[in-house]
Amino acid sequence: MAASGTPDGQRQPRSATAVAGKTGPLLGIYINDHLAGSGLGGELAARAARRQAGTPAGAALARVAEEISGERQALREILRNLGLPVREYKILAGWLLEKAARLKPNGHLVDRSPLSDLEELEIMRVAVEGKVCGFRTLRELAETDDRLDPDQLDGFIAQGRRQADTLEELRVDAVHQIFGPA
Repeated sequence: MAASGTPDGQRQPRSATAVAGKTGPLLGIYINDHLAGSGLGGELAARAARRQAGTPAGAALARVAEEISGERQALREILRNLGLPVREYKILAGWLLEKAARLKPNGHLVDRSPLSDLEELEIMRVAVEGKVCGFRTLRELAETDDRLDPDQLDGFIAQGRRQADTLEELRVDAVHQIFGPA
């Protein structure tokens, strides 16, 4: 018997009821966690874009922030389509966490450390990788749950890869600005 549980290795479609009944609570927690993370990431990208407005980096970060906003809306729709609640308290917690992160010591009392941009780009880069994993998980579930749109999820996976590439380019530029050329 193949790993998928069928003799020919083909996936057995499951009804939406079976998927929701068996995994609904866990899936709701999982998607809400990603929704909260997207709020944190979107806030960080938007703030970084505002700080660098008028520069190529600012334009790139503004695009990433706008895309994350669209992804957040899609996650809300996915929760609705699956009949799962949006946990607003998690979204609020993500928002508060982003605000609290601004208070971290950076070696400068009244101004912004040159390392702040680099560290924020690294945080955003890692967060985008996690987000892509989340969309890949949902894409896997879309194979057996027709309430999930595989094409939409494939688009978000590709978009996340582009965002990761953009953030990596900006990160390398920041390294050179802070520490000089390699």
